[in-house]
Amino acid sequence: MSLINATDQTFYDETKTGLVLVDFWATWCGPCKMLAPVLEELAEEIDVPIVKLEVEENPATAGEYDIMSVPTLLLMKDGDVIAKTGGFQPKEALTDFINSYR
Repeated sequence: MSLINATDQTFYDETKTGLVLVDFWATWCGPCKMLAPVLEELAEEIDVPIVKLEVEENPATAGEYDIMSVPTLLLMKDGDVIAKTGGFQPKEALTDFINSYR
């Protein structure tokens, strides 16, 4: 599907409809850098949008969702969080994570 870079201003619109995987990340985060190409590859293979939100540039949204460490991945459906996981994950694990909530 696609990778979408969200901001505090656009986050609600990007996550309000359907199933969405959200990646809360930071530029200085090593595991986030490892996860980025995995998410890019996954975005080409699944029909679920992946929304990326840089936490230091968008502290309001990160605070609203109590993001204490990065990377944190939320699976949202129609604007509500339905699952949460964190840390680096291989593509297969992320695919299983998403598919288990379809």
